[in-house]
Amino acid sequence: MKDEMFDELIESMKQSVAIRRGEISPSRVTSYSIPDVKAIRTKFGMKQNEFAQAVGVSPSLVQSWEQHKRIPNGSNLKMLRVIEKNPDVLQMLIRA
Repeated sequence: MKDEMFDELIESMKQSVAIRRGEISPSRVTSYSIPDVKAIRTKFGMKQNEFAQAVGVSPSLVQSWEQHKRIPNGSNLKMLRVIEKNPDVLQMLIRA
């Protein structure tokens, strides 16, 4: 590794530690809102196991999302956002 690249890497790590300690602010922060799974599910009058089957996950995972023990991620997060913005998608999933 060239000295210049190594120095940039060390500087980046120092900045990361300083941000973590609250000594400096990050240049940008990306955050995503977490869908309210229970609100989505109850809007359709569905039980947890029905909703879980429709979106292709286990009922215990739906329960964990609703109790904020786990956070939806990856494709599950995308699917929940799509359902939240376009409720007709859930109806299509139920019929599938």
